Amino acid sequence: MSRKAYPTYKPSGVEWSGEIPEHWPIVRLRFSAKINPSRSELNGVPEIQQASFIPMEAVHEYGGLSLDQTRPLSEVGTGYTYFREGDVLTAKITPCFENGKGSIAKGLYNGLGFGTTELHVLRPYSDLDRSFLFYVTISDAFRKLGASYMYGAGGQKRVPDDFVKDFRQPMPPPVEQQAIASLLDRETARIDSLIEKKKRQIELLQEKRSALISHAVTKGLDPNVKMKDSGVEWLGEIPEHWEVKSIRRIAKAVKTGGTPAGAEEMHFDQTGFNWYTPSDFHVDVTLSGSSRRLSEIGKKEVRLFPAMTVMMVGIGATIGKVALSLEPSSCNQQINAIVCNSKMTPKFLTYLLRIMRAYIFRCGKFTTLPIINQEDTKALIITCPPLPEQDVIVSILDNETERTDALIGKIQMSIDKLREYRTALISAAVTGKIDVRKEVS
Repeated sequence: MSRKAYPTYKPSGVEWSGEIPEHWPIVRLRFSAKINPSRSELNGVPEIQQASFIPMEAVHEYGGLSLDQTRPLSEVGTGYTYFREGDVLTAKITPCFENGKGSIAKGLYNGLGFGTTELHVLRPYSDLDRSFLFYVTISDAFRKLGASYMYGAGGQKRVPDDFVKDFRQPMPPPVEQQAIASLLDRETARIDSLIEKKKRQIELLQEKRSALISHAVTKGLDPNVKMKDSGVEWLGEIPEHWEVKSIRRIAKAVKTGGTPAGAEEMHFDQTGFNWYTPSDFHVDVTLSGSSRRLSEIGKKEVRLFPAMTVMMVGIGATIGKVALSLEPSSCNQQINAIVCNSKMTPKFLTYLLRIMRAYIFRCGKFTTLPIINQEDTKALIITCPPLPEQDVIVSILDNETERTDALIGKIQMSIDKLREYRTALISAAVTGKIDVRKEVS
């Protein structure tokens, strides 16, 4: 529904805010809330050891706390931030801050909680509604402006206390704060419910696609084909005319990639030769351009692979991720590259290995990280239908995955639009661009 603006506005004097309702002042948050209260307030509080510690991962994006992810303060040590029931929490590190991690502290044991020092704690004074303050902290202006104030090196930049204290917020009267918070509670809950339903639609489509791929590459496409025991527990029965082979029997080569010695600037070129790392593996069956590319100097220091090489991550959390390189390329040492012989269609092997990830993980070795090396990869057992049948299966799976991906893309676009609307609504409400006083009884 369309919403009206306030009758009269005035310049806010704050660039990001523009004009604000005439009766709203601009207030620095330090004058409306206590920012990061001192732990000295806890001296002599008997409930201190009975409160729960809440780690960053228990703080949700755009609201909520998982109180089941807790542990006693006695296990935490000295590095913690304390908060009370009703305080507003917001992350201070990137990307948690930029992703909107924040919450109102609710349901705390004995009304006390402890969290990572990477949280800002805002305790509103009596004339500031805590729900309104929460929406301010997840508003687009607060997040984007805060990100520009981040300091520190690498991926652990932080939003400083002074940014939060000095953030200049248009401040409606308490009754209007409550009206805005009530409207946003209702509308964001409705939007979030729609988003969750659409996410579930995507999950169901992905599950259906995975089931189709799994059945096609292990059972074939003919429902009436005669089956036999594969002799492999995870495979079960396979079509009688299919074979079971190790990868070494269908591969010309299985090699790992490498990194140029020193990995200096001269080894790389933004428009150079694709050099894949695990971060380049996503949901697609095929690999697109790599995030880093080799220069002509860099190419001379690593192993190069032909087009249609099957690449599989062989170490760490993403072990078993598989994708097909359609062009000549290279990769780093964390990836095993499989060059198929004439008995195997590379894309069939790619589809097959993608549904074998749990099996691949079990076949790896475990030290500090799970690893599956070249020899382990060669020993993996796979199905091997006749080559013409492999090609038919690949063609059908390509068509089905393309159709499914198109549906998922449309649903994801609608999710993105809902999120954009959610963001715009919050920003409009907390900066007075819409008058919600008559919408909430």
